Amino acid sequence: MKKAFSIIVLALLGTIWAGAKVTLPSFFSDNMVLQQNTEASIWGWTDTNGKITISTTWTGVKYTATPDKDGKWMIKLPTPKAGGPYKIFITDGDKSERLELKNVLIGEVWFCSGQSNMEMPVMGFNAQPVKGSADFIMGANPKTQIRMCTIKKKGALKPVTECEGSWTENTPEAVAGTSAAAYFFAVKLQQVLGVPVGLLITDWGGSTIETWLNRETVSERFKGEFDLGFLDGTELPQMVMHTPCTLFNGQVAPLIPFTFKGMLWYQGESNRGREEQYIRLQKEYVAMMRDLFEVPEAPFYFVQIAPYPYGEPNGWTSGYFCEAQERSLDVIPHCGMVTTLDIGEYGTIHPCQKQEVGYRLAYLALFNDYGVKGINPVAPTYKEVKFENGNAIVTFDTHDSMGLSPCGVELEGFEIAGADKVFHPATGHVLSWNNQIVVNSPDVTEPVAVRYCFRNWGVGTLFNNYGIPVGPFRTDDWNL
Repeated sequence: MKKAFSIIVLALLGTIWAGAKVTLPSFFSDNMVLQQNTEASIWGWTDTNGKITISTTWTGVKYTATPDKDGKWMIKLPTPKAGGPYKIFITDGDKSERLELKNVLIGEVWFCSGQSNMEMPVMGFNAQPVKGSADFIMGANPKTQIRMCTIKKKGALKPVTECEGSWTENTPEAVAGTSAAAYFFAVKLQQVLGVPVGLLITDWGGSTIETWLNRETVSERFKGEFDLGFLDGTELPQMVMHTPCTLFNGQVAPLIPFTFKGMLWYQGESNRGREEQYIRLQKEYVAMMRDLFEVPEAPFYFVQIAPYPYGEPNGWTSGYFCEAQERSLDVIPHCGMVTTLDIGEYGTIHPCQKQEVGYRLAYLALFNDYGVKGINPVAPTYKEVKFENGNAIVTFDTHDSMGLSPCGVELEGFEIAGADKVFHPATGHVLSWNNQIVVNSPDVTEPVAVRYCFRNWGVGTLFNNYGIPVGPFRTDDWNL
């Protein structure tokens, strides 16, 4: 028994000693996906002065890196077109102690972040299901080339270098715990493109956008708007998800500069009431991410918040915030927005129809970044209004020639006001021969303004020809 115990101890010590020479961040693991046709960043640490050598089974070339004074090394690894599985070998010169990453795929990698609606897993939250989840979970198969890496939640006062999270295959257990919006995005992308898709996911329920910004961005771009003094202290605030920079420090900084294709963003509920600031925050978030991850042209697709009462169904805060999100399209290059006005739920802030969200995100990416045409994935947007004979004629930019839908029915969700700025329920009708609707109400004979689903709670009824809903809009500039 003693002899057996000694052998086990020696074996464990040998493993620790062997692994001490070269270490990798946890997200460089078996089953990972690297971005195709690029130079993917791979890094780690060593406690020796020897050069690091990396080789792969997709090429016979060996790549080397020299550690810095702290033992950190980094290599830009050229990747081929999508394929795999491959292996990656990493050594500091002692071949008997090399690290081996197995079952590595090359494909399309997307960075996914936000608050609880991004966090909501395919299996749903307690008493808050995801529609269709059982079929996707039980039908998950490792042969389907979708891989997921979800970073464990961690806030920090200073940027950290390590985090927890490793890649998993497309198994039922893994799918059940993966972000539903991100997973459904990957399902559609993989289905259409036929290449491996990797999801790098980092989220925190209830988080504000400023928690995902680094200190440099907040202090330089938002002087005096946020108190950052606590970052020089020693104690992490209790409400870390509402504390600037802390989630960037703990959940984003360790990932820099992992190479990806684009970004998905599902956040905003926690920033309602700060619309003008949010436009600037989101713009700077995207610029920061593109800069730090060295992907200046990376597409950015975000989800407009869905209707929810917030304790005041007839309040306007959601409308103003959705308007601000839409205005972000004008200030952020290469971005797109998914509208969700048709899938809100009165009883929960976490809509169950995450498949629609993920697919709509995928439609934007497929159309804009992968050259897949055939539908128009962009929501129609308000363009102008004119008033005549007691009617409001609202014109939209539908981004194609197919117009608005549905025709021949009364559309709800509209309100119309006269000069007194009092809004009354109204109905809308699509004018099938152009990109217009006519809105009227028996309570307003001389309308001067129209609003559509602009209150906290509403149900979208107006779409483009492919089921993409129009988002909340107003024709006035009143602050009610």
